[in-house]
Amino acid sequence: MGAIDQLGFSFRPPERRVWTVRDLVASVRTHVEREYSDAWVQGEISNLRAQNSGHLYFTLKDENSQISVVMFRSSARLLRFRPADGMQVVVRGRVTVYEDRGQLQIIAEYVEPKGAGALQIAFEQLKAKLEEEGLFEASRKKVIPALPSAIGIVTSPQAAALRDILQILHRRHHTVNVLIYPAQVQGESAPIEVATGVRYFNRLRNVDVIIVARGGGSVEDLAAFNDEGLARVIAGSKLPVISAVGHETDFTIVDFVADLRAATPSAAAEIVIRSRQEVESQVARLQRELEKGMRYRLMMGRQRLTELAQHGAFGRMMDLIRRRQQRVDDLTNRMAHAQRDRLEAHRRRFETLAAAVRHYDLRLVLAGVGRELNAKVAAMAAAWRNLLLQRRARLERLTSQMEALSPVAILDRGYALVFDSSGKLVKDAARVKVGEDIRARVARGELHATVKKTSR
Repeated sequence: MGAIDQLGFSFRPPERRVWTVRDLVASVRTHVEREYSDAWVQGEISNLRAQNSGHLYFTLKDENSQISVVMFRSSARLLRFRPADGMQVVVRGRVTVYEDRGQLQIIAEYVEPKGAGALQIAFEQLKAKLEEEGLFEASRKKVIPALPSAIGIVTSPQAAALRDILQILHRRHHTVNVLIYPAQVQGESAPIEVATGVRYFNRLRNVDVIIVARGGGSVEDLAAFNDEGLARVIAGSKLPVISAVGHETDFTIVDFVADLRAATPSAAAEIVIRSRQEVESQVARLQRELEKGMRYRLMMGRQRLTELAQHGAFGRMMDLIRRRQQRVDDLTNRMAHAQRDRLEAHRRRFETLAAAVRHYDLRLVLAGVGRELNAKVAAMAAAWRNLLLQRRARLERLTSQMEALSPVAILDRGYALVFDSSGKLVKDAARVKVGEDIRARVARGELHATVKKTSR
């Protein structure tokens, strides 16, 4: 018996608890997740991997330590920027242990760039992404209607921007219909509410143009209008959208995808409803341009007719057309004479009838004769008009056929008229000698050449 036992004491070593690796890791995981269920951690991104599944994996490190981070697709798709190696970020998530390797890691729910330029980084990355997809292309922009009958406005009912727009619309064109879709323009729900308003007007098609409006504010205040989802809704709008967000120096993603950016909400109202003076001025300008264009077309037409008239081969066709025109004029004159002769004959008949019915009620007789006379005159005039229209239509058909068969029309199709040195039209290559000077008449001018070889 040992000395300790002799003194009346007994000693037993403490019971040992032997863990399996799995149990120990699971216990540590439970403790860690309980203590760090919502942790904010800052550091630098490295070893970033984006999987086809949409999940993101990277290492978050500082000067002394590092920890693995995983961000699943459901959270990664909500990012407003594109993470990259070397970027300083703040990660919010749940700290846990990856049991297969016994390794600490963060399940990230939210990541934001660190520092004052964080929102600017997100803005530039989204801008580059959408621009690469072609959402800023000018060819996609829809035309803003010049005189809309109804205007849709998506904004907060309490916003000063709305009051500015309504004052200008009333002053310039108080009869225009204005429909307002109330939406938050700041905060987490703002992008969804504004996008819902744009979809609402697109679904009902009860307006001609949509104004998305908000007054000025800080970069944080305007962050809702840098939302990717809202930008895609506006880009896909079937109705033209005017962005009127912030002050003149403020730019948002919505400004780039909208069909038109207005510097301020007031400017949007001035753009969509122009003053009466502006409309009248534009109409006058367009009228001047139209008159100028018509005068130019008439001048070119006269010049072309002059060129055709001077062409020798065209002279015979013009003579034929003139004869046809003379024939139409002759028919017109004959119709006029015939009408006069018919009227004179009816007048004489009328006088004869009037003399024969002196003992009858002249008013009744005259009324009947007058109706008969009017009916015959109308029928005769209609018959001659139809005849004249038929003759003119036939003349126009003949003229079109002759123009299509004219030498000038043939030349316009790429053919040429070739004349020998004596000015005679060449129809047989054997009639032209080697070394002889010839000239070729094309649609626009003449070509002079010397024959080097002939063949048949």
